[in-house]
Amino acid sequence: MADINTIKVNFKGGIIPPTDLYNILVAATKSGLLYVRFGLRQQLLFDFAIEKLDKLTAELESLRLNFDISNDKYPNIVSSYPAEEIFINNTWLTENIYKEIFDSFSYRPQLKINISDSNQSFTPMLTGNINWVASPAETDFWHLFIRFPKTNIVYEWKDIVHSKNLSGMSLCIEEAILQDSKKFYENDLANGDELYEKVKTQTFNTRPASAPCILPPFNLPYYEGLNRYGDKYWLGIYRRDELFSISFLKEVCLLCLNTGAIQLCSTPWKTIIIKGIKEINRNDWNDLLDKYQINIRHAANELNFQVEDNSFKALQLKHHLVKYLNDDDTRTFGVCIGIKTRRKSEVFCSILVRRRPWIHIGKRGFFHVYDILCAKDYNPNERTDFIYSRDNPKFVLAEQLRRAVLSYYNHSREPEEVPIIETWE
Repeated sequence: MADINTIKVNFKGGIIPPTDLYNILVAATKSGLLYVRFGLRQQLLFDFAIEKLDKLTAELESLRLNFDISNDKYPNIVSSYPAEEIFINNTWLTENIYKEIFDSFSYRPQLKINISDSNQSFTPMLTGNINWVASPAETDFWHLFIRFPKTNIVYEWKDIVHSKNLSGMSLCIEEAILQDSKKFYENDLANGDELYEKVKTQTFNTRPASAPCILPPFNLPYYEGLNRYGDKYWLGIYRRDELFSISFLKEVCLLCLNTGAIQLCSTPWKTIIIKGIKEINRNDWNDLLDKYQINIRHAANELNFQVEDNSFKALQLKHHLVKYLNDDDTRTFGVCIGIKTRRKSEVFCSILVRRRPWIHIGKRGFFHVYDILCAKDYNPNERTDFIYSRDNPKFVLAEQLRRAVLSYYNHSREPEEVPIIETWE
């Protein structure tokens, strides 16, 4: 796999203009690619052989696109926009406000930024370094949570910030962190108050937060299928192998453009959502799904998983665990299960399955075992956790995971104090 590279194309907030995506897919087709993927940070990913690098990058550059090759220098801005209208109601954060905020980011962030409505749990709120959460009480103002890069330290900002200042303040915070990386980057002693004092000297429209921001409990909606909302429909598409056929996506783009359903979004669940489908065009979308044999009714046990990007081993492990949970008919409603095989990778989850080597020889690991860790109160937006089970060989892992899921339901009925003894990393 050393000669395989991954191109990453960011779409701010997961909003994908169908025309832009179509042109990208045409460029990918000219290089012989058949499939693309979507990542945890709502970006477009496609893999290519090194010998096709020059041709493919030339095609993308002709589109005046920003893209990264096999690195995370410019992570995508994650947002809850895909859930707007369909999973989020009674909020001041509308489509226009989202788009105004995204348009205000005239620079390419080097730190991870999340922009989230407070009235949802479909998209992660705190997996970024700069995490904006819409105030549930004050229109056009935002709470801010800083998670210092490469740490689990989360600091809640003392002020709430106006929508028009999100991009400017994000840039100011990013510059302060990167310019003083010894203090704020990969430092478990990073001090949030010190960063606050550095940034507050800048002129932004802020006011003191009247109370801490209370994040909602996690409740994952069923994000697949053709579903009605108001007088329209939305379509959620999940692929078990994470691969979307380029020919299928081309037709998705054309159908969006031809029918006026122009709200095409990628989600942190590595899926796509098309919003704004009219009743008159419902059969057109069903016909397209039939043509490409796209199944849109997977078991909830499978949809509840989050797997790190670019990890075939993690995806294999997911299939192994899903099969066991399905065979056992295990209920997983309300719990999100994550899988990680690399240190420092970001996974949003209530229960984490972590693969690690039992023996290290130099930089290589051998004889892998698995730990099961649970977020505090099983809330994926929490960064602390406790170990449920450690050093599991693979042949007992699925049963241990099933028991961990049962512990989630027991906790829901009878909350109890559990000591925090380790971090995700």
